[in-house]
Amino acid sequence: MQLLIASNNKHKVEEIKSILSPYFTDILTLRDAGIDVDVAEDGVTFEENAAIKAHAILSLSTADAVLADDSGLMVDALGGAPGVYSARFAGDGHNDAANNAKLLEVMRDVPPAQRGCRFVTAVCLSKRGEADICARGEVEGELLNTPQGNNGFGYDPLFYYAPFNKTFAQLTADEKNAVSHRKRALTALCEKLDKLT
Repeated sequence: MQLLIASNNKHKVEEIKSILSPYFTDILTLRDAGIDVDVAEDGVTFEENAAIKAHAILSLSTADAVLADDSGLMVDALGGAPGVYSARFAGDGHNDAANNAKLLEVMRDVPPAQRGCRFVTAVCLSKRGEADICARGEVEGELLNTPQGNNGFGYDPLFYYAPFNKTFAQLTADEKNAVSHRKRALTALCEKLDKLT
């Protein structure tokens, strides 16, 4: 069975392939499939956005199944924001640095005890003629006042992960992949797939 990953992100694709290869004989990226489209992810939850993207890509492809994901940072003191707007928190067209700067500004006066946050990933596996299979993964952390580390992307330099006593941007790729929200979502997806077979 052929799976199309709705991404061209090299690191994301490698992680997904390593986890889902037992379930699919062939795994492709959007580039492999010759698909270049920007899907409007206008859902109000990570799960909705992942499903919207999976359905859109499946309709454009010949693959048996499509896996899509949506991720973001949820900050307790902001009622779960930036959430599904994580990539465009500072506005459309802004980058990671602008998003981080805005988050630091709005959190400037929030004391350490109230800086809890979590990274969230929802994945949606859409197969032709079958019900979607969705799963969610979360990892808890604390939002720092200043960025630390040069690895990763997005809010990683601000996301302190207590079990490693480091931010996500200070972790190696292997360390991050072992505990990440995406890994947890994919593991939960595999558990659901195992129950169906």
